[in-house]
Amino acid sequence: MSRITVLGAGAWGTALALSLARRGGHDLTLWSHSPALADHLTGTGENLPYLPGFVLPADIAVTSDLPGAIFEADILLSVTPSQHLRETIAHIAPLLTRNQILLSASKGIEEGTHLRMSQVIASITDNPCGVLSGPSFAQEVAAGLPTAIVIASSSPTVAQTIQRDFSSPSLRLYTNDDVAGVELGGALKNVIALSSGIIVGLGLGSNTSAALITRGIAEITRLAVACGGRRQTLAGLAGLGDLVLTCTGTLSRNRSVGIELGKGRKLPEILAGMNGKVAEGVRSTAAALGLAKRYEVEMPITEQMDLILHHDKAPRDAIKELMSRPGRDE
Repeated sequence: MSRITVLGAGAWGTALALSLARRGGHDLTLWSHSPALADHLTGTGENLPYLPGFVLPADIAVTSDLPGAIFEADILLSVTPSQHLRETIAHIAPLLTRNQILLSASKGIEEGTHLRMSQVIASITDNPCGVLSGPSFAQEVAAGLPTAIVIASSSPTVAQTIQRDFSSPSLRLYTNDDVAGVELGGALKNVIALSSGIIVGLGLGSNTSAALITRGIAEITRLAVACGGRRQTLAGLAGLGDLVLTCTGTLSRNRSVGIELGKGRKLPEILAGMNGKVAEGVRSTAAALGLAKRYEVEMPITEQMDLILHHDKAPRDAIKELMSRPGRDE
């Protein structure tokens, strides 16, 4: 039996806690940054704000006490939004024991530093670390629908431990030592999913969507390889798999934001209506461009997405500019 604490009681953290509880054999704690949410979860047994319709088993302990939540845990699974990861890890770092595994399930790039989530963790603590990524909507994982994801770590022991402790009849984990490729696939697909939603919002059709997804994986792969990732990783679950899901699935927050942008709504209005839920691509777009500039990688879709999000460019003008770029080999 492993003692596993899930740090973050949003939709994804709750879904992973439910999956681990369904598997059985673990001592589970779900930590919420908000005492009010922790009280709500304890009182109702359901995460109505973020993942309604699923009952939390009684054997998942819910708390807002961070030191108590991590005490003697074997695995600390961080599912906080990417912009809050540093704060959370910095808070717990003095309390960690040497062998506690830190596992990130946050998909993003830190603003300002342009660091991946595992790099943020490594800048604060020397604890063993891994990352979870791949095509996985929280609602479907919570429902126990068959899902395959990736555990990436530079430590084979960490990867095998997570694979063993998280795998179940409804959740299949593949191991990978390409941490950079897995993390960048998970972060950058959100940017392309925003663009894919814009295509839907503009009513531009399936040809346009297919072209965008295909050229999207091309620029994601360019940057990942420049950062030390492997091309074959981006052809797998953490790359193409996650991209296709997020660009085409109706449960995708990033795609939904893009659809509204394509319909002409402004970003602040869209985000205000999300009731605290996060579309990571909005923050990751500028960070991705910063990383691309550092490695001198061309990312035309990401560039246009940044202009739409942060410089009020009209989506139709962005599409026209992409279509009128000089011809080149594929």
